[in-house]
Amino acid sequence: MPHGAETHCPYCALQCAMTLTPAAPSAQPGSDRAPAAKALPLLDVSGRDFPTNRGGLCRKGWTSPSLLNHSGRVTEPMLKGSDGVHRPIAWDEALMLVTGAVKQTRERYGADAVGVFGGGGLTNEKAYQLGKFARLALGTSRIDYNGRFCMSSAAAAGNRAFGVDRGLPFPVEDLDSASVIFLLGSNVAETMPPFVQHLQGARDSGGLIVADPRRSATAEFTGDGGGLHVQPTPGTDLALLLGISHVVVHEGLADTGYLHNRTTGYPAIVRSLAGFWPERVQSITGVPATLIRDTARRLADGARRGGSYILTGRGVEQHVDGTDTATAAINLSLLLGLPGSARGGYGTLTGQGNGQGGREHGQKADQLPGYRKITDPAARAHVAKVWGVDESLIPGPGLPAVELLKSLGQPDGVRCLFVHGANVAVSAPDAGAVIAGLRSLDFLVVCDFFMSETALEADLVLPVTQWAEEEGTLTNLEGRVLRRRKALTPPPGVRSELWLMARLAESLDAPSVFSDDPETVFEELRLASAGGLADYSGIDYAMLDRGEAAYWPYPSGSSGTPRLFLDSFAHADGRAVMVPVVPQKRSQRSAVVGPDPDPLTLVTGRLLEHYQSGAQTRRVAELVTAQPEALLQIHPATAAVREIADGDFVNVTNERGEVLCRVELSNSIRTDTVFLPFHFPGPGSANRLTEAVTDSISGMPEFKKSKVWVRRAALPTVESTLAVSVTSGLSMHVKEAS
Repeated sequence: MPHGAETHCPYCALQCAMTLTPAAPSAQPGSDRAPAAKALPLLDVSGRDFPTNRGGLCRKGWTSPSLLNHSGRVTEPMLKGSDGVHRPIAWDEALMLVTGAVKQTRERYGADAVGVFGGGGLTNEKAYQLGKFARLALGTSRIDYNGRFCMSSAAAAGNRAFGVDRGLPFPVEDLDSASVIFLLGSNVAETMPPFVQHLQGARDSGGLIVADPRRSATAEFTGDGGGLHVQPTPGTDLALLLGISHVVVHEGLADTGYLHNRTTGYPAIVRSLAGFWPERVQSITGVPATLIRDTARRLADGARRGGSYILTGRGVEQHVDGTDTATAAINLSLLLGLPGSARGGYGTLTGQGNGQGGREHGQKADQLPGYRKITDPAARAHVAKVWGVDESLIPGPGLPAVELLKSLGQPDGVRCLFVHGANVAVSAPDAGAVIAGLRSLDFLVVCDFFMSETALEADLVLPVTQWAEEEGTLTNLEGRVLRRRKALTPPPGVRSELWLMARLAESLDAPSVFSDDPETVFEELRLASAGGLADYSGIDYAMLDRGEAAYWPYPSGSSGTPRLFLDSFAHADGRAVMVPVVPQKRSQRSAVVGPDPDPLTLVTGRLLEHYQSGAQTRRVAELVTAQPEALLQIHPATAAVREIADGDFVNVTNERGEVLCRVELSNSIRTDTVFLPFHFPGPGSANRLTEAVTDSISGMPEFKKSKVWVRRAALPTVESTLAVSVTSGLSMHVKEAS
């Protein structure tokens, strides 16, 4: 590896390019110059010039190699004893235990009593083979993944409007020339910092518009003439978008030629918008009517002159009406003639590292490889032929993630669960109920490289390779397929998940062939995806190794599709479908009474230093030192009414659970809203409070609008609870990383 391994960051979907080289011998553990108290990284990382990041990395990327030789790394199979302690066992014994648990579960309860929960960070090869493994080796329909918590609403909206779901249907570089960018529900300055450079052109034009209940780091970029910050009441984004669309229609700002030639459903949209004039929307959202009109006019002016883009993120999608809200954003973009145009468009910002590819090839409960519907007879026949099995062996659709987790340990539910690349004990809604479900299982297998909070609940933890120890591909937020390259040999005892699935498939007498070689698996994925919406058949490792850009769909013999919709949309008639949507009233639990008469709205989200459930970033000393705990962001006026001072401990409660944390006073948040990051376990776990109610179309949980009560915590409660937190949470991670 004289020139280093050219690969990509293990975290978000921006997939920043980086080069990994062996660390200088003087800095490696065991050398005379290496500090004895800290195992320094085995690899050095440098940013690599690439269209998404242009050589830049965020602090998570810069520190990512430190996890490869972390002292808390799991390097042997770990079996939980009757005393609750995990102890190492041999791989042969581990495989025998898993095989026996699967066979016993199927014999007693049927194949659907075995479940699989995957992750949006798995390579395309692992995500593909995991879907195949679940359906053929385990024989179960019960597979879904944590992307259901991230992209499902945007995906559902994109599919019904455009006929296909690709997060950004254009290269991210296209944003550089935009004069107006409307960003809803995404704080990219903290979640994917190198992305911010692509907003600079719009900011320089005064056209960056950010919709967020908080004045986030991204919203701050709208200051000094950079654009507008629109600050709606949480959960009212749909009404806001309808109000902006109302102005576009009634002020004659719509692109009528585009609507006539490229869409269906416009008359119904006009009727649906009649009741959402700006003054009424102001009463719903709290956004001034003048600002609603200004936003609509700026978007229309940008569409005519310099290009307008509308981008959505989880803030507007993680709701029970998330699909409809994303649909409203798409409708607005269609009214302005943006999708498929040369200088504008609509897109949604994929979050997880392989959130795009991970949802295309079989992890979702209702999908087969190539983004095929599992209920489609032609799709089933195609995939069955590639797998070399009878179509009848492929189960039907399973349960989306929230329903799958609710079924754990239930009489007709999942009794034996595999978890790959997810930490549901922290990341799932109503986390307390999820943990109870995990504990009720007959057998829980977790594949991970650390003892995450979910792994701590497992009967058996299997150690698997990390990103720099494996080959494979991922698909970034633009739909561009990228190569992950091996830079390091994994520790003895650590195995690839492809190896694990191949061995278990063999011991379970599964039909078909399961390979442990990533390129062999990718070659099969190409065949399975051929002819599907997400067609990878024209992509191979050789072209990716040459550095060729590969955007799907990439049918064999083509040159790929960097920009979708230039000529037509993916529906049979080539047109985009405009679907009328309006807010639906949701019944409230009137019987629930809190400790004070004025509940607040809790929104959850990410911090710059941490990622997802924090299972990795909470083990990086630099990151956890910068952000060691969950802080509840609250407006000073809201805190004063409750006699809460900056730094006080508070109890945040509702009918699902309680969180204990410190407060951070901030004028950046609405007075009716509080914010809590979701990266932390134990007493600070935000998802103890979120509700496992879902969007009826996408299965997306309601993460961004939870009713809570906040009060100053009594000192004895603080001390006793913090003792538990220090033992099991943050201090442990600092110790391991230092």
